[in-house]
Amino acid sequence: MKPFVGYKKEHLSVAKLLELIVKLATEPSYYFLRWTHQVSGIQEQPPTEANFPMTEGQMFNQKCELRWKYKCQNTYEVLLLTIADNHDDFIPLKERIKKAGKEIEAWKIEPSNPKVFPSYGYPAYGYRPDETRFPKKLIFPNGLDIRLQQEKNNKPKLAQRYFIDNETSTVQFVALTVEEATQK
Repeated sequence: MKPFVGYKKEHLSVAKLLELIVKLATEPSYYFLRWTHQVSGIQEQPPTEANFPMTEGQMFNQKCELRWKYKCQNTYEVLLLTIADNHDDFIPLKERIKKAGKEIEAWKIEPSNPKVFPSYGYPAYGYRPDETRFPKKLIFPNGLDIRLQQEKNNKPKLAQRYFIDNETSTVQFVALTVEEATQK
């Protein structure tokens, strides 16, 4: 497991973005899409051409989070946060660094204690359906445990992973991820 943060140098067309989403998707993967007037909520179905244009979106699973943001002329800027090592088709946001005379990885992830929290990350929690801070209730798929109840089930659990700059020890990104259903 080696953390990697990278981006695409060129902006992607909708067709290329959809191809990339399919390439990085694993089971289960979840999607969150945003437009200026609404959000999709977390959903299990990947976006289609009919969902575009959108202002931004993300796909997340156990290995990575892919983020995209509208730039211009129906093209999208793309960022990848992953624990699945380098991706040759992405430009690293930061290369290996020297610290205390040693060359080390540019990124580390938290949590770093896999016995307490596996590489999936810290628990993340959804909002109750009656939460009043949002004008409409947020949508979560039935197949995802958003940890509102303490019951044990075999659903994948919502989690978060911190990508930390190894040079400054600053959390630069908080990525959504999924904890395997077999994990406690």
